[in-house]
Amino acid sequence: SRPISSFYWLINPIDWLISPIEPKLCLTMTERFLCLLNSKVLGSCLRRPLLYNHWFDGMALMHRFHIRDGLVTYSSRFLQSDSYVQNLEKNRIVVSEFGTLAMPDPCKNIFARFFSRFQIPKSTDNAGVSFVKYKGDFYVSTETTYMRKIDPQSLETKEKVDWSTYVAINAATAHPHYGRDGAAYNLGNSYGARGYFYNIIRVPPAEGKKDGADLSGAEILCSIPAADPRKPSYYHSFAMSENYVIFIEQPIKLDLLKFMLYRVQGKSFHKVMSWEPQLDTVFHVIDRRTGQLSSTRYYTSAMFTLHQINAYEDNGYLIMDMCCGDDGNVIGDFTVENLRKAAGEELDKFYNSLCTNLPRRYVLPLEVNGEEPNDKNLISLPNTTATAVKTETGVFCTHENLYNDNLLEYGGLEFPQINYSHYNARPYRYFYACGFGHVFGDSLLKIDLEGKKLKVWRHPGLFTSEPVFVPAPDAKDEDDGVVMSVIITPRERKSSFLLVLDAKTFTELGRAEVPVDIPSGTHGLFNESS
Repeated sequence: SRPISSFYWLINPIDWLISPIEPKLCLTMTERFLCLLNSKVLGSCLRRPLLYNHWFDGMALMHRFHIRDGLVTYSSRFLQSDSYVQNLEKNRIVVSEFGTLAMPDPCKNIFARFFSRFQIPKSTDNAGVSFVKYKGDFYVSTETTYMRKIDPQSLETKEKVDWSTYVAINAATAHPHYGRDGAAYNLGNSYGARGYFYNIIRVPPAEGKKDGADLSGAEILCSIPAADPRKPSYYHSFAMSENYVIFIEQPIKLDLLKFMLYRVQGKSFHKVMSWEPQLDTVFHVIDRRTGQLSSTRYYTSAMFTLHQINAYEDNGYLIMDMCCGDDGNVIGDFTVENLRKAAGEELDKFYNSLCTNLPRRYVLPLEVNGEEPNDKNLISLPNTTATAVKTETGVFCTHENLYNDNLLEYGGLEFPQINYSHYNARPYRYFYACGFGHVFGDSLLKIDLEGKKLKVWRHPGLFTSEPVFVPAPDAKDEDDGVVMSVIITPRERKSSFLLVLDAKTFTELGRAEVPVDIPSGTHGLFNESS
């Protein structure tokens, strides 16, 4: 069998299924719903073994589990992006990705290949990060200006959507938030003669169903100038409460001079990023009703975050929970070279070099007046150890740890999820995540914020994907529902499967085994079938 402690197999399967199959079933559920998962596949769409350099780079592979009246069907399909189609036609990497530079056309002479490096590179539409919804339609998204509309039933690729035709941005996140009125919010950047800006975007709810992809009415609510326009911050997501959007300007920096030269130098995009821990992390607070940026500078020590857990308001305070680490170099560490390391000490050394991401809470006082003395803690909320101290340059925030020491046994956590439809931007008690006892997630965790108690699902040799919470139709409690995750294994003659846990007890309700290799996924979502 394949060695369990080698992780390359997790990202390089060859199976994909357009026609649904019926998994081996051990499941007792009657609800009708759809679970979608996005993952990356490195090199399997090419006729010769050309490989990408980074886990983020592979071609997007979509997965669909449909559960109805206790029966499950599974299908998967490569996103038919321009990047995928051109790679397949040319049998080489035509469009550059995060960690891989496009290969020069071998049919061109040496001079043409050299001068092609001075051409502006195409942005990829290889949307392999997450599924998102705008105006009721499904899209797959990445971190460029491009998304792809998809049919959630057939996984068929539809229109290519360019954010920049609706609002003046150069890129947008794959992690929008949704208001209770149906509007969607996102974060995108723009740069030009005026400088570099982070832009808060609002997409209105659908007024009427249209046949094609439609982001009409999208607007920029607020533009935040970068602290250093030559070296803006990388971001993956943002936080949102009932009345505020919070952009986290962290010290993972993009060197724009290097960015302009990286193609000439034959380097990939991730080489222009740097971790600069001598800098502060700044929380920019924007009123999403007016688009007004707070004049208070909230900041903390250097930290790194990819994913937010939740944010809400409480008696004049803004509470933000997120997964954080102390070393932003980790983004560049997930190279294919590292993931192909042999079993044993070499792989353990790589894992031990990675920072541990852990859940933290920051509390920001929304009303800060000039009469408060410096060095005073402005937080009077009970039941939190977080602080916010007024200084000469703003309000310095220290976090509260949202965990006990037993979480460290599971390697910290990432990919947090909550009961989003009912508790996003509101006070909440529970969240769910993947534990990272090794390079990829190997456990599922439930954290109860009352007492910071932990429940765990873990089995040796099995690896987890992002948990997806599905509320019960008649739910009375926050954790009434199920948690779903796609579980993968390196063992031959063992199937990947969709795991379903009782969200309240965190005990297994059942599983649907799939006789194909499913790669390690990124983000998924639940969609209730009509």
